[in-house]
Amino acid sequence: MCNLCDHDRRGFLRRAAAGAALLAAGMGSVVSAAPPSAAVILGSGKYRYRVEENWGELPPGYSYKDAAAVCVDSRDNVYVFNRGAHPVVVLDRTGKFLRSWGEDVGFVSAHGACVGPDDLIYLTDDHGHAVRKFTAQGELLMVIGTPRRPAPRFSGHPFNRCTHTALSPQGDIYVSDGYQNPKVHKYAPDGTLLFSWGEPGTDPGQFNLVHNIACDDEGNVYVADRENHRVQVFDDGGGYLGQWNNLARPCGLFMTRGKNPIGFVGELGPESVAGLTAGVPNLGPRVSVVSAGGEILAHLGTRPIGEEAGQFIAPHGIAVDSRGDIYVGEVSATYWPILYGKKPDHELRCFQKLVRLA
Repeated sequence: MCNLCDHDRRGFLRRAAAGAALLAAGMGSVVSAAPPSAAVILGSGKYRYRVEENWGELPPGYSYKDAAAVCVDSRDNVYVFNRGAHPVVVLDRTGKFLRSWGEDVGFVSAHGACVGPDDLIYLTDDHGHAVRKFTAQGELLMVIGTPRRPAPRFSGHPFNRCTHTALSPQGDIYVSDGYQNPKVHKYAPDGTLLFSWGEPGTDPGQFNLVHNIACDDEGNVYVADRENHRVQVFDDGGGYLGQWNNLARPCGLFMTRGKNPIGFVGELGPESVAGLTAGVPNLGPRVSVVSAGGEILAHLGTRPIGEEAGQFIAPHGIAVDSRGDIYVGEVSATYWPILYGKKPDHELRCFQKLVRLA
């Protein structure tokens, strides 16, 4: 059997096994997997995407385990920050494996990935309580925070389980912090802390799990306030500008460059899919396309949780390349036991590419 046929066959069998696993987990009826040749289209209007199944080449023995974050450089090379034995996997835009690195860095838990205007890579380690800056080849240039030494819980001091990093057009560094801190910290390009903002709560400028962060070319700062089901928008001084509502626990966040930026939001959806919301559509997990003013332009994925083409389990990191294609990293292995109370019986899909249609 040729490699391509064997690859397609494995993909078909994996999806069929995934459907059986979902049925066993009490998720109700699952539509049988489509043949590999059948294109699955998500979205609507100007925002329609083809699901590129089984995208991305991994060497023998490699596994993402969880693809917690993804970012794309100016040449459309894709960096997958994952929780496997090879923390950073680099692919070109066709999915060809280029290299891996980060094995000797000492990451504790991959969480966030960002590319700066100079193509330098910022990786956020939440359980490691640090942000590290690298070259594209994996040379460590700077560390913000003290690895493995968290600030006191909810002290407001950086970091306690920081989640993501974003770069302003001027090179300032914003860090969302995080699971055990209700703060956004702003740093100068050299890593000097400038100021912080945020406190626990549901009012404007308050946070309930600061999970992701992004900047646009005007210097505005977008913060995924996950458990408040919103994205808040601030100016570069931390001043509140507004918020996006009607988002189901936003995890992943990406803003396009240029005028009239567009946001791409990976929504985790409810934690009740094993019971109250089993099999219910339109609640996530999904990816939503949102204008800078907060208008929902499209939902990518309306079906319940799953591994079939067009479904998601736990969208956690998201990036968009120069052609408008979307890369979605998922923390499927971590999230599955939270939902169903047991580990999955097979390796779950955790990385997808959605190709924009003209």
